[in-house]
Amino acid sequence: MPSTESYQLLLAAAAACEDKKAEDVRILALDPSESGLTDYFLICNGTNERQNIAITDEIELRLKRNFGAYPNSVEGRRQAEWILMDYVDFIVHVFSKEKRAFYGLERLRKSATTISVDALSAELKAKIASARVHKAASRSIKTASRTATKAAPAKAKKAPAKKATRKTSAKSVTKPDAKKSNKPAQ
Repeated sequence: MPSTESYQLLLAAAAACEDKKAEDVRILALDPSESGLTDYFLICNGTNERQNIAITDEIELRLKRNFGAYPNSVEGRRQAEWILMDYVDFIVHVFSKEKRAFYGLERLRKSATTISVDALSAELKAKIASARVHKAASRSIKTASRTATKAAPAKAKKAPAKKATRKTSAKSVTKPDAKKSNKPAQ
């Protein structure tokens, strides 16, 4: 199961595609039993090579700026007919119209389910809400255990130890010195 951060990255990448006027943006959730490679494919196409490069630049910039995430690799930027960006949990494919029709990734991944951006966004919100509920429940359990510990009867406190008083003996009492005489001792 992908993490919340993976969902956020994927949604940000899809939003970057839409902002750069990418056509036919699709998210494919890959079957885990078939693909140990990644969890999702984000597939879109541009109208020309310049737009394809602009789309990938926007995705890279947004994910770098907002999340500090860099792609592990970027392939095909020079030809710009099929640009692939690997973000481990998902892979972005930006095609030209002709190359997308030719390769047909959607056809190759028949077991993959197509997810709309709205559905993924709703799933992310549900995941965040459940995490908040879980966190609040764990906080209340901790708070309850703390108050139970405080309410438990305290152990009897020991009385402070009495200070030992020093008794002075008669021998140790010093008498004031008598005036010393300057007479030599005989």
